[in-house]
Amino acid sequence: MNTSTQHHKRRVAILGSTGSIGTQALEVIREQADYLEVEVLTANNNVDLLIEQSIAFQPNAVVISNPEHYPKLKEALAPYPIKVYAGEKALCQVVEMESIDIVLTAMVGFAGLRPTIHAIEAGKPIALANKETLVVAGAYITRLARERGVNIYPVDSEHSAIFQCLVGEFHNPIEKIILTASGGPFRGYSREQLASVRKEQALKHPNWNMGAKITIDSATLMNKGLEVIEAKWLFGLSPEQIEVIVHPQSIIHSMVQFEDGSIKAQMGLPDMKLPIQFALSYPMRHPTSFPRFDFRAYPQLTFELPDTKAFPCLELAYEALRQGGNMPCVLNAANEVAVSAFLQDQINFLDIPALIETCMQRMDYIANPAPEDYFATDQQTRQYAKEALKHV
Repeated sequence: MNTSTQHHKRRVAILGSTGSIGTQALEVIREQADYLEVEVLTANNNVDLLIEQSIAFQPNAVVISNPEHYPKLKEALAPYPIKVYAGEKALCQVVEMESIDIVLTAMVGFAGLRPTIHAIEAGKPIALANKETLVVAGAYITRLARERGVNIYPVDSEHSAIFQCLVGEFHNPIEKIILTASGGPFRGYSREQLASVRKEQALKHPNWNMGAKITIDSATLMNKGLEVIEAKWLFGLSPEQIEVIVHPQSIIHSMVQFEDGSIKAQMGLPDMKLPIQFALSYPMRHPTSFPRFDFRAYPQLTFELPDTKAFPCLELAYEALRQGGNMPCVLNAANEVAVSAFLQDQINFLDIPALIETCMQRMDYIANPAPEDYFATDQQTRQYAKEALKHV
């Protein structure tokens, strides 16, 4: 490999390297070693996998958010020239390193917000896989990114599809976008059937390989609701310009309709490594060894409307988006508590939207929240939701 190629490698910080997106991002970086390299890895609790990744990729620095695991991480990496840190403060500081070219935010949930803010303030381009960042604080994050001149590249397959459809079209106004949803494992179920589903069933997604929290969100259609809110901020749209359609095959990842009525779609096999690589390598498309789509294997692509009566989470997300302010933050916090409770067998599947709706009705509404209001709203909603769980 010549030195000029090495010089132009893009140095990546992966926040949440041990999760589903993080591990797939490392597969991408391994395959694209001529173009990408690991600069920083972070994890919350999975110290064993973080150690394994750190030895394999030799980053400049690693952070374990849970300080309890610091001694084990420090000892294991002592033979290597890798800086080792622990705690949330270190996580926020490490993303400001001058040597980082792009930050992939692959942490799950609200925890990704604060380090993403620090990365944007430091002027780092963001490859955004943590949709909750824009769900919770979309107005603030997009304003901050504009002020700092920071680009946000979407990693969600749906938003990546919209972004890819818009390349070369940024001067043409969008009439609407169409986000596709697989429908999850319970597509076609009635509310009566959903009342008795178990987490083992909910965790079996028909098309995608994702972490537990996102897989449950996909089963409730909340994942699509969060994507609707994220799309509003990424692409500057009103709720009326964002349509959701169920597409069980997950081949068309999303579509854009322009003012002349023309629709552009982005297609491909359901593989998160593709949107991850696009975000990390934009504007380049580097060759890959990923499997290719074959039309003969998919003689039919079908579409249907989502059933918001059986799956009310999608409509709750639209309602939070219409209200704006801190309401999406309430929605997100309540959902994280509800999904966690469902995964621990504390509540039933249909209790998830019920708990979210209760929180949205009870929490104080703030029309123009400041950054500290998001953190306060998140904390208060979680406390209320956990208290409400006792009465479910």
